Amino acid sequence: MMKRLSFPLTVLIFGYAFLYIPIFSMIAYSFNKSSLATTWGGFSLRWYGVLFENSQAFDALMLSIRIALVSATFATALGTCAGIALYRFRSFRGRRLFSGMIAAPLVMPEVITGLSLLLFFISLENLIGWPAGRGVDTITIAHITFSMAFVAIVVQARLAGQDNSLEEAAQDLGARPFRVLVDITLPLLAPAMIAGWLLAFTLSFDDLVISSFVSGPGANTLPMYIFSKVKLGVKPDINALATIIVALVTIGVVVAMRLMTRKDGGKKPG
Repeated sequence: MMKRLSFPLTVLIFGYAFLYIPIFSMIAYSFNKSSLATTWGGFSLRWYGVLFENSQAFDALMLSIRIALVSATFATALGTCAGIALYRFRSFRGRRLFSGMIAAPLVMPEVITGLSLLLFFISLENLIGWPAGRGVDTITIAHITFSMAFVAIVVQARLAGQDNSLEEAAQDLGARPFRVLVDITLPLLAPAMIAGWLLAFTLSFDDLVISSFVSGPGANTLPMYIFSKVKLGVKPDINALATIIVALVTIGVVVAMRLMTRKDGGKKPG
């Protein structure tokens, strides 16, 4: 048994090593005193001070959070409606086309999506005068467009594994479809909607390619800011910024795991 597990275990260890060793190296070099990102010059918090004095990085962070909050909220609302329509109404005309349009952003290269949205916004501006250039609005709309497909898939998967007996019982008792949707369907879909919202927020906050196509002057998101800095050479303050993001993500994961552990621990075996 050990011989059978030795090779997969070795592959697993090397896989995680390639993933996490660069991250740990980046964290270590964020405390580097030297101005050279890859040359150790001693321990120092110098670059964290430089980062906190950088107003451009802070503005890019706030813009990314604002866009991600708005786009995730709208994407969750639209994606939930799309997921319910795909699962509940299986025989309406054009369902296959609609299903294909929902799945297309999942497999479409981001370069193609970004270019098509750029051409769409330019054509729209020439026709009706809106949007007046590219900026925060176009980035938000673009993020809603591709992230709502992920929400729709999550919601549809939740509906496929959900017991419909409560909804059928409510309908037998005389509840109207809208009341069944509000009182039963949506509460049951709440975990999937929360998961979809978090996924849409992460996709929006992390997006670089599509944002680069549809952004304009004064609308630099955090990934765009980091990428523009890296093109000129990696600086230790970028390592510090990335380390803070890793720390926040780690805290979020630990808190989520703690909450899940408490929830599971509170359940008594049947």
